[in-house]
Amino acid sequence: MAFVSQSKGMDYMGPFTFNGVRALIGAFSLLVYLCITRSMARSRGTLKAIDWKVAIPGGICCGLALTVASTLQQFGIQYTSVGKAGFITTLYIIFVPIAGIFFKRKVHAVVWIAAFMAAVGMYFLCMTEEMSVNGGDVLVFLCALAFTAHIMIVDHYSPQTDGVVLSCIQFTICGIVCCIGALLTEAPALSQLKDGLGALLYAGVLSCGVAYTLQIVGQKGVNPTVAALIMSLESVVATIAGYVAYRIGFLTTDQTLTARQMAGCIIVFSAVVLVQLPAKWFEKKKS
Repeated sequence: MAFVSQSKGMDYMGPFTFNGVRALIGAFSLLVYLCITRSMARSRGTLKAIDWKVAIPGGICCGLALTVASTLQQFGIQYTSVGKAGFITTLYIIFVPIAGIFFKRKVHAVVWIAAFMAAVGMYFLCMTEEMSVNGGDVLVFLCALAFTAHIMIVDHYSPQTDGVVLSCIQFTICGIVCCIGALLTEAPALSQLKDGLGALLYAGVLSCGVAYTLQIVGQKGVNPTVAALIMSLESVVATIAGYVAYRIGFLTTDQTLTARQMAGCIIVFSAVVLVQLPAKWFEKKKS
């Protein structure tokens, strides 16, 4: 649902400003959460030590990958349609299993089938205009590669350290880098932040603080390819959320769902369900 707030936030400020402030809001909300929960754990005698030798480099790597991905996406959306941006971004559902091969990750044939189904579904969902390539498309394609790197980095570090700490460091790095970019290339002002406060708070607290953090915590026990497939549902939810936002007057651009888009939603959802089914269901029984 953050795509709606991202679209609205860009009416008031530049890409670096929006990404930087939302990331710092996310980091602050996680810091508050950590202070409360760790204080409670300390009083109960269940406080666990943080392995900073893993958390700091992991958070920095995750933060830099997320900075590159989110910045490329935010700039790319300015030069291409939201539909094409959504489809190209979710190509990470194909790139992740390919990247996994280089890290000796085994991918079941059913997962490859589900990834292809999801790609087809995303095409129906997002591509509503003629196929063409422009500079914005290239930026969003590079964004998909950066998100692939982010998923793989999370897969590596999340089992080794506290996911909330990792996420807090990640957003601190992302926020600092993007704010530096805003000061160098944009003209951020308090009036911009005031006007776009609602969009910033949603993207900062719920998208960064909650959603991205749950990704890190959830990936501890999930194959990265399966995680990518599940996360591809974001475009389905974004399409529905965009339609609702348009109907209630929050967005002015027509977001009506067509039969083609609804078919795409069904295909993507089916792919995600397929990949969750037990692998033994698809294995041939020995005679």
